[in-house]
Amino acid sequence: MRGHPDTLRLASKSFVGRPSRCYLTAMTTDTRTLRSDEPLALELTAALKQGGVERLGRLLVADPGLADCVVVNSSGGGRSLLHLFADWPGHNPNPAAIVRMLAGAGADLDRPASGMWHRETSLHWAASNDDVALIDALLDAGADIEHAGSSIDGGSPLSCAVGYGQWAAAWRLVERGAGTLLWHEAALGLMPAVTQRVEADPPPQPAELSGPFWNACHGGQLQAAQYLLAHGADLNWPAPWSGQTPLDVAEQAESSDVVAWLVGKGAAHGKKSP
Repeated sequence: MRGHPDTLRLASKSFVGRPSRCYLTAMTTDTRTLRSDEPLALELTAALKQGGVERLGRLLVADPGLADCVVVNSSGGGRSLLHLFADWPGHNPNPAAIVRMLAGAGADLDRPASGMWHRETSLHWAASNDDVALIDALLDAGADIEHAGSSIDGGSPLSCAVGYGQWAAAWRLVERGAGTLLWHEAALGLMPAVTQRVEADPPPQPAELSGPFWNACHGGQLQAAQYLLAHGADLNWPAPWSGQTPLDVAEQAESSDVVAWLVGKGAAHGKKSP
């Protein structure tokens, strides 16, 4: 099972809009599956977690087609071998060699998790773990940077990186060409993009700026926060997924300059603050 418990993941969401739907993704009938407690699955998992290139190579040579199998746990959740490699806490050794080996042996780089409440790919999981080396390895091998399925908002891996505050991953995805939304841009302080959206004709309604404002505070982006508040964002907007206000999340993120500014503005804590 993933290292991020679902309750923690839901509480830490920082997207704009409704929560992602509860997807129970089915596998195709021709997908090979292994139970997670089978000896072969245990051997594969150990090889992947150790970054054992030679060990993994021997397993793949001995069993053609294994690279694209799905390992199913006792709860029915299915993960590809790339998911197993990317799984929390990530940062396993030899990411470039492991990804090249699996891709070369037929692994689907964009296979989503199955039997879970989201459709995240291994790239989503690398983004959630701030695993920049694995992000680069997956993208270099041809993974889709815009693949939908994030547990944050149903969107791309960038939503996972920004939503879970994995800033190195977020910046790498943007550097590699990921498309951005206003809430991403606010969280990263991409002011030219923020101002272009806010000053468009017609402009977004003030209520549409409160989520991006919250994200700017989450990301420690003082200039973006000041700009969005000046254009009508709600100073004390409570995030629907956690009840946290901008002040709460700025304190959680230890963004001292944003916290000081918010306090000076009279910002309040939320009723559901942890």
